[in-house]
Amino acid sequence: MEWGNQTILVEFFLKGLSGYPRLELLFFLLILVMYVVILLGNGTLILISILDSHLHTPMYFFLGNLSFLDICYTTTSIPPTLVRFLSERKTISFSGCAVQMFLGLAMGTTECVLLGMMAFDRYVAICNPLRYPVIMSKDSYVTMTAGSWFAGAVNSAVQTAFVVQLPFCRNNVINHFSCEILAVMKLACADISGNEFIMLVATTLFTLMPLLFIVISYSFIISSILKIHSSEGRSKAFSTCSSHLTVVIIFYGAILFMYMKPKSTETLNSDDLDATDKLISMFYGVMTPMMNPLIYSLRNKDVKEAVKHLLNRRFLSK
Repeated sequence: MEWGNQTILVEFFLKGLSGYPRLELLFFLLILVMYVVILLGNGTLILISILDSHLHTPMYFFLGNLSFLDICYTTTSIPPTLVRFLSERKTISFSGCAVQMFLGLAMGTTECVLLGMMAFDRYVAICNPLRYPVIMSKDSYVTMTAGSWFAGAVNSAVQTAFVVQLPFCRNNVINHFSCEILAVMKLACADISGNEFIMLVATTLFTLMPLLFIVISYSFIISSILKIHSSEGRSKAFSTCSSHLTVVIIFYGAILFMYMKPKSTETLNSDDLDATDKLISMFYGVMTPMMNPLIYSLRNKDVKEAVKHLLNRRFLSK
């Protein structure tokens, strides 16, 4: 490529852990195992929620979509990362990077909104149980889920479109494992204040607003639970939302750490990404999708009973 003050960039170099071949091999094996667990765990949860009629409820419809999201999200980034761990060529084409940015941001945004919808479902179930069948009808929860996917796609399309139009000059090294939109945006040799403003608005609408909605919902939920006189009733009520709350804490804990750091800790021309940031990035991208099905299966009696029911039905059929 002939470089001038500005050039048409055709590929990016994903730095990741290049320069540390032993670490790359270690992380290849570790992430490969995690990815297999993600596929098996989330795939099993989707299959159970489809096959067992007792789980044909709004909560498990949301959960099935969450599991599908986790599979899609990790599949957009983990397989290419595994290939680059074993390859000397650490590059990705500009168009491939744009696709990865779009899919990653779309899935992340959809998950934020979907977790908010799941919080509303738990709020209605605990605070308005008699009206639950009416409020959370099939038309309602399907529309809510479709809206989550639509919000993710629109937000990602807008942000990705603005980033790919930026001019990129000599620096094509992304100090990351994948094409993370903020890391790519900072490589542009132009004023990115407009992009940062769009990202701020999108973050407020699709990340912070769902989080605020979740906090408000759980404030009402906890208040309602505390009004229950029997300890058994309180325990049963809390168990119906504890899994979702655990997932929310893990998901938002990672994402807020990554994107809400003080800007003084980052510089646009920084050559080295802090080791903690890379670990948190990996935790956000791999650990959270892997833990979701474990949390819901280990802490949820309905899922355990559904598994037993399906296994018993399978053995009886033989």
